[in-house]
Amino acid sequence: MVIDCKHVWEHISGYLDGTLAPEQLEQVQKHLEHCEICSAILDSTRNILILTADDRVFELPLGFSERLHARLDDEIKRISPEVT
Repeated sequence: MVIDCKHVWEHISGYLDGTLAPEQLEQVQKHLEHCEICSAILDSTRNILILTADDRVFELPLGFSERLHARLDDEIKRISPEVT
């Protein structure tokens, strides 16, 4: 069974935590082998977890969150037009 990006995104946390069922794990891994966007999201999520576990505090540039959310919305619409 082939799963799409939206379903992979729903399983990123379980993938990182190692809590996916074997069948789900295999599907996510197969998808990640061929999808650069989902692989980048996985890497970014992993990096965020590492950074948030760090006690240091980082100041984000003014407007960063708004630009990030707009970029993510645009990217989601581009790859999955049916998701709104």
